[in-house]
Amino acid sequence: MNLSTHQVNLITTVRPMRVDDLPQVQAIDEISFSNPWPKNAYRFELLENLNGYCWVAEADGHIVGVIVCWLILDEMHIATIAVHPDHRGQGIGKKMVSTALVALIYHGALLATLEVRAGNIVAQNLYRYFGFEQVGLRKRYYKDTGEDALLMTVEPLGSDYLAWLNSGAANPWGSASHP
Repeated sequence: MNLSTHQVNLITTVRPMRVDDLPQVQAIDEISFSNPWPKNAYRFELLENLNGYCWVAEADGHIVGVIVCWLILDEMHIATIAVHPDHRGQGIGKKMVSTALVALIYHGALLATLEVRAGNIVAQNLYRYFGFEQVGLRKRYYKDTGEDALLMTVEPLGSDYLAWLNSGAANPWGSASHP
């Protein structure tokens, strides 16, 4: 499959990242971000970070998305998420965020946080779908452009939230901006 060709309606599976996924994961990171993670960062998260949880989205045998989260005490932090540009807008990011939230709630997460570029409205809408709200602003957070980051949080991540995630029901927060 040539990832430069737009693919639609592929069955996408979210699964734990493996070492042999790293070249495709790094390629997605490099095509998705103006300031990608260093070459060894994903390997570290996968093999050495005891607080790190890594998943990939796979379609037709190819990696099309990645999410890395940390669980620090009872706080989940979405460290990075990316979907290959040819596969955006197909619900892959939503599937990865949902998978990560469910898994880390089962591991004890009571709240989730993340930083997102102030100008990345698509990502902000994805997070709002899951109930994330802006709770702060990190001025000039992104070194490549000096852009601000919104600090977003969702809490509590208890049994009601988990039941909603597992139900596949519509967003209970009624956000008009969700996908």
